[in-house]
Amino acid sequence: MALRNHSTLTEFILVGLSDDPHIEALLFVLFLGIYLLTLMGNLMMLLVIRVDSHLHKPMYFFLSNLSFLDLCLSSITVPKLVEDLLSEKKTISVEGCLTQVFFVFLTAGNEACLLSVMAYDRYAAICHPLLYGQVMSNQLCVKLVLASWGLASLNSVVIVLLAINLDFCEAQTVHHYTCELPSLFPLSCSDISININILSFSTVLLGLGNFLPIFFSYVCIISNILSISYKTGRRKSFSTCSSHLIAVILFFGSGMLRYLTPPSGSFLDLLSSLQYSVITPMLNPLIYSLKNKEVKIAVKRRLGKYLQYFRW
Repeated sequence: MALRNHSTLTEFILVGLSDDPHIEALLFVLFLGIYLLTLMGNLMMLLVIRVDSHLHKPMYFFLSNLSFLDLCLSSITVPKLVEDLLSEKKTISVEGCLTQVFFVFLTAGNEACLLSVMAYDRYAAICHPLLYGQVMSNQLCVKLVLASWGLASLNSVVIVLLAINLDFCEAQTVHHYTCELPSLFPLSCSDISININILSFSTVLLGLGNFLPIFFSYVCIISNILSISYKTGRRKSFSTCSSHLIAVILFFGSGMLRYLTPPSGSFLDLLSSLQYSVITPMLNPLIYSLKNKEVKIAVKRRLGKYLQYFRW
């Protein structure tokens, strides 16, 4: 019977990051600052890409979608984390916990697919510049983003439907700061072998299934860059791609470490979750704005217009 776990358990207790009030106060300031930076950085990217016609290109269309996903991913976990740092009892309802699991899978899975799409976009731009406009048409860009949403949504629904049918018994303490499926498995008195197998398959599908196209795209890109005889061309091409590579390493490295290794409740579990769901969404707009000349010019152009307006 679906939702039968609700009859024996109504809420989970989250262990959080610390039980020391002084450390929790410092962490509250830290993560509140990180969340505000994440909001401002990604909203700035969305606004600049939207209003600046020079950025109405496939690369920035994908980047605006990445900023939107980072806003969502951070907002799923960080507000609850910040709230719990000020609370004596860190609880979340079973329904709220499973909802959090669903949206984490939806946004993180979507971001994995989008990073793969962005790698293909860079491959087409650098390796086939003369055909780039034809290959990366507006229609194809929209279809690729919709496909990412479709695949991530299907994966999230399957994972959560299986989680709903788990029986959670007397143990209700989640050794984590948020609801992630690997941390819920030890609390279940049901047979979780099918769930673990499907979670592993899902992680390999969305993780390695997206990382491999990224890897081969960049093998071709690097080979093409090395064939450029003049240093200026090499420097410009490496600058264009380095930001994407940094984002890929941060996101896939921490995400796959979290979901392909058995949960232990260790500091490494917490660190890998913080990396892909809290730190990466904050760093992405910084990486793309600091490493991208066109974005920096667009930001300066917008700021200049606003400052000129306020002078009047």
